[in-house]
Amino acid sequence: MARQSHTENQKGQGHSHQDSSRVALSTLIHNPVEPVVASTQATAPPPGPPVPGPRLSPSPKPHTAAPHKKERRVKANDPEYNEKFKYANNRIKTSKYNILTFLPINLFEQFQRVANAYFLFLLILQLIPEISSLSWFTTIVPLVMVFTITAVKDATDDYFRHKSDTQVNNRQAEVLIDGRLQSEEWMNIKPGDIIKLENNTFVAADLLLLSSSEPHSLCYVETAELDGETNLKVRQALPDTSELGADIRKLTEFDGVVVCEPPNNKLDKFIGILSWKDIRYSLNNEKMLLRGCVLRNTNWCFGVVIFAGPDTKLMQNSGKTKFKRTSIDRLMNTLVLWIFGFLVCMGIILAIGSSIWEHQFGAHFRIYLYWNEVVNSSVFSGFLTFWSYIIILNSVVPISLYVSVEVIRLGHSHFINWDLKMHYPKKDIPAEVRTTTLNEELGQIEYIFSDKTGTITQNIMTFNKCSINGKTYGDVYDDLGWKTEINEKTVPVDFSFNPLADRKFQFYDHTLMESIKLGDPMVYEFFRVLSLCHTVMPEEKSSGELIYQAQSPDEGALVTAARNFGFIFKSRTPDTITVEEMGKLVTYQLLAILDFNNIRKRMSVIVQTPDGQIKLYCKGADTILFERLHPCNEELMSLTSDHLGEFAGEGLRTLALAYKNLTDEQFKEWFKILQEANTSLDSRNEHIAAAYEAIEKDMMLLGATAIEDKLQEGVTETIASLSLANIKIWILTGDKQETAINVGYSCHVLTDIMNEIFIVTGCTVIEVREELRKAKEHLFGESKNLSNGLVSFEKGQESKQGSVLEEIVTGDYALVINGHSLAYALQADLENEFLEIACMCKTVMCCRVTPLQKAQVVELVKKNRKAVTLAIGDGSNDVSMIKSANIGVGISGEEGMQAVLASDYSIAQFRYLKRLLFVHGRWSYFRMCKFLCYFFYKNFAFTMVHFWFGFFCGFSAQTVYDPWFITLFNIVYTSLPVLAMGLFDQDVNEQNSMAYGKLYEPGQLNLLFNKRRFFICLAHGIYTSFVLFFIPYGAFYDTAGDGKHIVDYQSFAVTVATSLVIVVSVQIALDTSYWTAINRFFILGSIAVYFAILFAMHSNGIFGIFPSHFPFVGNSRNSLGQISVWLVILLTTVISVVPIIIVRFLKEDLNPTLADQVRKLQRARRRQKPLQSHTRRVFRTYSRRSAYAFSHQEGFGELITSGKNM
Repeated sequence: MARQSHTENQKGQGHSHQDSSRVALSTLIHNPVEPVVASTQATAPPPGPPVPGPRLSPSPKPHTAAPHKKERRVKANDPEYNEKFKYANNRIKTSKYNILTFLPINLFEQFQRVANAYFLFLLILQLIPEISSLSWFTTIVPLVMVFTITAVKDATDDYFRHKSDTQVNNRQAEVLIDGRLQSEEWMNIKPGDIIKLENNTFVAADLLLLSSSEPHSLCYVETAELDGETNLKVRQALPDTSELGADIRKLTEFDGVVVCEPPNNKLDKFIGILSWKDIRYSLNNEKMLLRGCVLRNTNWCFGVVIFAGPDTKLMQNSGKTKFKRTSIDRLMNTLVLWIFGFLVCMGIILAIGSSIWEHQFGAHFRIYLYWNEVVNSSVFSGFLTFWSYIIILNSVVPISLYVSVEVIRLGHSHFINWDLKMHYPKKDIPAEVRTTTLNEELGQIEYIFSDKTGTITQNIMTFNKCSINGKTYGDVYDDLGWKTEINEKTVPVDFSFNPLADRKFQFYDHTLMESIKLGDPMVYEFFRVLSLCHTVMPEEKSSGELIYQAQSPDEGALVTAARNFGFIFKSRTPDTITVEEMGKLVTYQLLAILDFNNIRKRMSVIVQTPDGQIKLYCKGADTILFERLHPCNEELMSLTSDHLGEFAGEGLRTLALAYKNLTDEQFKEWFKILQEANTSLDSRNEHIAAAYEAIEKDMMLLGATAIEDKLQEGVTETIASLSLANIKIWILTGDKQETAINVGYSCHVLTDIMNEIFIVTGCTVIEVREELRKAKEHLFGESKNLSNGLVSFEKGQESKQGSVLEEIVTGDYALVINGHSLAYALQADLENEFLEIACMCKTVMCCRVTPLQKAQVVELVKKNRKAVTLAIGDGSNDVSMIKSANIGVGISGEEGMQAVLASDYSIAQFRYLKRLLFVHGRWSYFRMCKFLCYFFYKNFAFTMVHFWFGFFCGFSAQTVYDPWFITLFNIVYTSLPVLAMGLFDQDVNEQNSMAYGKLYEPGQLNLLFNKRRFFICLAHGIYTSFVLFFIPYGAFYDTAGDGKHIVDYQSFAVTVATSLVIVVSVQIALDTSYWTAINRFFILGSIAVYFAILFAMHSNGIFGIFPSHFPFVGNSRNSLGQISVWLVILLTTVISVVPIIIVRFLKEDLNPTLADQVRKLQRARRRQKPLQSHTRRVFRTYSRRSAYAFSHQEGFGELITSGKNM
């Protein structure tokens, strides 16, 4: 029987046992070449009894000195020994605060917002009576409100993180304590503890596997939480420790010392040495069970804890929880500093004016305005006036702005939570906002970093179509012979005749079942290949249910298809395979397994039928298999090739099947060659490959299979829409390169019409640099040496230069890079070159990447491109990139809730991302920008009137308005209309937001609120304040005070205030794009409330109660009873608003934006197809990809034939 030993066949490992015994651990850790004494791989050992194990030189007794800083030392069952090193226990912490640190850390984070520090400074000034003209409570009350609201929100978010941590930390595990197994919480597990795991349970910490229930202490684990793969992985304990079994006495006496590498984030690497009974054993990753894995097909196993809690590889890859702020928040910090500078400049101008006025005229006025304490120095008087004006003019940035921002964000968050169109009814999962401060950034995304498995795909493989002997099966035709769409009404094939059929499996072409019932020999052979040529392990439940444990989901899909069509794989031993063929049990002798590897891209089995006939069955990539067919297959090969092209054009994963009849003499002669190859000392792999080649030739073609790697519903359409919106999608996956490429074709991020797909697979820095150089030459042409100049970005110029480069490159390109190459590409001397090439490509796919590498890629783009990034995933392996991106989106998928708990937003399906960005994100950004523009405008208009008034009141820091008007202006008179606009306004409806991807671009380019827009709002506000002051002033100027005409200060104040309220109300009406009953009610209601409060505060009744607080008694009734005052208000409103109306009309008419055009279409109630050209479905003709070659792991064939897993 063909068996291959990988143990002795390790390239580049020339050390002898004696040499290896001298290798220190530090050398092992820093030397990538593993010595020959490294422990035997799980899939490798030759048949026969277990070997004694990889032993090194005799080990001295462990000493108790502190371990070297580059190594870890753990002794089993010895807590006192391990406590000396103060290793972390198994408690994890993903929350940011605790009871003691919440207040200082949260306040520190809040004071990172410059405005909060600015308001605190103003509060201190207002506590100084010499300069304060406003009461201190007008600042402290809203400031405390802002701090409290934000703190409560942050505390709530962190509470859920604490809750999640507590749930995980309190999971129970069986720990060996004082000679017996006791139930213990995860958080109390420590390095050196021996714990017992049972089937289908999570691994609590990083363990060294000691023994298991399976033969030869094999152990099967699923690593979906670590790398996103649901394929089963095999781990195996050392032969010497496997003898411990489940004997509690032996396990209690186990006192081995493990010396290994320090905690790190490398999931695929572990180097260490176990010293036990004066013998040293080499350890590698195949001996480790990592936290986050799930034990499968293994009743129990025991392991000793090496890394716990934050030191585990899962937590080392998880990244830290970061404080996220939007780009608008960061811009606001800058603007607040600018506004404060502007405020200081105004204060200086008025202070200088005050000093001059006080020097020339001040003494004459002291007769009328008596000072309690005379300030003789005009300079000091100006100094006091400066601070007084700083307080008066501070309303250019009122605290109510930040209160309103938080309310608007909270409202937008609830809109997302309440959106029924983002609710997944199958599992009753709604969309959820977990961080309420980032909504507007959803409208500015430039790069999306997506996981593959469980995010884009369902990780469900289905047997979709096949070609057998030149005939295709899988399509459905009507009575006239026309192909019809498969839908819910299509009747599937009835498998009720088969009691062991998988009920979830559906196939719609009834002709295939008819061919089987007719006994078509080629169809029978086809399904025999599927039922025999694989490494699937069957498991029969007590209920009679048959379950297949497949190494890869696509191989499981093929065996399941054969099972449903009557060829049921029942059981296997190292020497036999039993299949139930159409109700009849047939046992085949398994003579050899010619295992898969990435070079062969095929797998074969050689079996002997009950009647003694020897057959070779083979399946693999069609390009490989077709080269090994007998010449007589030419016609069938051509026909099958056309079918494969059709399958691949539909995004299906294709695979070719063949067989070969062997004589007894042929097999014996070949088997002798194979045995010689297996025992050769030099170039064993090459000899075995040559032996395989010798038998796998002149085969007869049977046909081909087509498997669908099911994408999540709507993925292709979502990706096409996101691409139209100029959002670049990078796929970061732990899967193999071929898997990622295949899915890329399925969801159309990769197409055959692309100019080039660059694949970077270099294993050294030099190779990676060379491959990137070739890609650059292809992109830009050899004549352009972009390293000298164009690509040598100056700091701060990256984004601008990058845009220029993107415009230079014409055509569609894609970049595919694997994890090993990416590690080199992310080094300091290569990262800029890698990023430059990647950003020129339409699609980037990073394969076999670790969770930390995902985060590093996100950070690289975020830092160097100054881009707004979004990361989306569904597993623990995505947590790190979710935390690193500007926006983290978790999908409530099959891999647990870790990604959701770490995310800012959670959705149930990838397709909901389109609505999240195009509707909620775009509207949030649009509304927030309009809100900020209007808020700054109205507050500059409101505040700058004081500046103009200063020149006419002797720079005395007297306010224009009634103090109560100043207090209520932002809180009552203008708060609700602007809130309504910030919550409900929309430029176009949701249907057009989804249909027109180009509408998303203003957010990416930051067009709606930036420094330029801020200065426009500033100029608009200054212009309005100028009109508000000088038109009433001109009307009142030089008018005689005869009792009939209005000439007093109080009447002037009422006129200006009334004009201001009406002007800003008219302005918000002009700014509102989408009218609701709420908008109308708030605008008209605010004006009504203004007049009601105005007349109430100027009434005799309230003056009688509080005479010192309401001095404007009767003024409003007297002033607003004059027709001249209303004419002044009307004139002020018209002059303030008309220029804006003219500018906007001309702009919309002469240079309309896409939003303007779409809005016109809405108004006209016309339905028109989007202006953009939608992505058409691309059918590929010859881009076939094997469904098998990329999803398998070498070595399972050896594992089966060795009998170790039986």
